[in-house]
Amino acid sequence: MTETLSDLSAALAAGRITAEALAEAAVARARDPAGEGARVFVAHAGDRAIAAARASDALRAAGVARSPLEGLPISVKDLFDIAGETTRAGSVVLAEAPPAARHATIVARLIAAGAVLVGRTNMTEFAYSGLGLNPHYGTPLNPYDRATGRIPGGSSSGAAVSVADGMAAASIGTDTGGSVRIPAAFCGLAGFKPTARRVPARGTLPLSTSLDSIGPLAPSVACCALIDAILAGDERDLPVPAELRGLRLAVPTTVMLEGLDEAVAGAFQAALSALSAAGVAVTELAVPEFATFAGINPHGGVQGAEAWAWHRALIARDGARYDPRVRQRIERSSAMSAADFVDALHARTAWIAAVEARIAPFDALVLPTVAVVAPPLAPLVADDALYGEANVLILRNTNRINFLDGCALSVPCHAPGTAPVGLMIAGAGGSDRRILSIGMAVEAVLAATR
Repeated sequence: MTETLSDLSAALAAGRITAEALAEAAVARARDPAGEGARVFVAHAGDRAIAAARASDALRAAGVARSPLEGLPISVKDLFDIAGETTRAGSVVLAEAPPAARHATIVARLIAAGAVLVGRTNMTEFAYSGLGLNPHYGTPLNPYDRATGRIPGGSSSGAAVSVADGMAAASIGTDTGGSVRIPAAFCGLAGFKPTARRVPARGTLPLSTSLDSIGPLAPSVACCALIDAILAGDERDLPVPAELRGLRLAVPTTVMLEGLDEAVAGAFQAALSALSAAGVAVTELAVPEFATFAGINPHGGVQGAEAWAWHRALIARDGARYDPRVRQRIERSSAMSAADFVDALHARTAWIAAVEARIAPFDALVLPTVAVVAPPLAPLVADDALYGEANVLILRNTNRINFLDGCALSVPCHAPGTAPVGLMIAGAGGSDRRILSIGMAVEAVLAATR
C-alpha cells in the first residue's frame, strides 16, 4: 500500500474498494511466509482486523464515516496498551505480564476515528536503540536491498516495514531520540515527531517520560498531518502547504553535517538546490549548543536516568532475559545521582532557551535525518563495538531535536532506485502545525525532482 491515506479514503467513499478488501490485503501480506510479516509483528489482529473492517463497511453503507481514517488498516508499535492484550515492548521479559485493562489514549482515538488496527509492530527491546535490532522476535529487513539485508532503523522498526511492505496504510510509533524519523528515513517514508506534550502518553510504556513523543510513519506528510491531528485531538482544519518563496530555512553546520556518507551528502545537497530554486532562502547557521549536547548528558543524561528508574526493579528480577545491548545502555545510567539528574534538567532548560534564541529568525531547520544510509544488518549483529558506534551516529541528528523539546519531520529526498535518505525539517516546541505545513511544501518540491 503506497497510496496516501487521502487516496484510500477517497476510494472507499466512492465505493471503488472496501475496508474489508484493504484489511484482507494487509493480512495476506503479513501472513506471506516469503515476506517480513513474522518479524514485523509481535502480534497480528488477523481475522479480528477483517471483522472490524466489515463493521466499518457497514457503517459507511449507512452513511457514517467517523473520520478520513475510517476503514484504513493501521498498525501500532508494541508500546501501546490495547485492552485485553499484553504490551511487551519488544521484550520477552514482559511476555507473561497481565493484559492491559484499557486502551492507551492514542489507541482509543484511532478506534474512535474508525481505523482498523491490524497488529502490534516489532521494535528494539524497550525502544532503547536507533538501529531496530531485536534478538527475541527477529529484525525485519529494510525494504531496500533485501539481498544485502539492511537494518530498518529503530526503535519503531516493524512500524516502518509494515507500511513500506503494504501490511498497513500507516503506523504509529514513538520517538524518544529519533525512533520515528530514523526508520522513516531508512525505509523511504514520511515520519513525524511532534512536540512531546502534544499527544497524550497515557497507556504507553515509557522510555523517558521527559522525551517520549508519539507520531506517525506514513506515505506522505499530509498523511502524517491527518494522523497527528487525530492522535492529538486537534479539531482545527488540517495544515496546508506553506508558501515556499521567501521561506527562511537554516542548515545547522555544527556537528549535524559531520560524517555524512556519499549518498546522504549528495541527496541533501540536491534537496537544498531544489529548495533554493523554488525561492527558499537557505542559510548556513552555526549552532554551538549542538556541540555541547554530549557534555550535559553524562551517563545517558535525562533519558538514561528516567529509563533506569523504570527498569531497575525489572532488571534486578529478570535482567538475564534482556537484550544484553539494551540492558548495558540502561545500566550505564545507574551511576547517576539525584543531583546529577537535577543538574541535567537545569542544563537542558538553559540549552533549550539558547538554541531557541539562535534559531528564532528562521522558519525551520533543515538537515539530514541520518548521516548514513541504512547499513547491513549482519556486521552489527556480530560486533558489539560496531553496533555502538553505528547507534551513536544514527541517533546523532535526531536526538538533539528531542532534547530541544522540538518537533520534526523526515521526508524522503533520495533519487528513485537509490538507498533511501531522509531530509529533516525541524522547529522549536509547539511549532508542529507550521512544521507540517513547511513539510508539505518541501515534499512537493522534492517529489518534482525525483
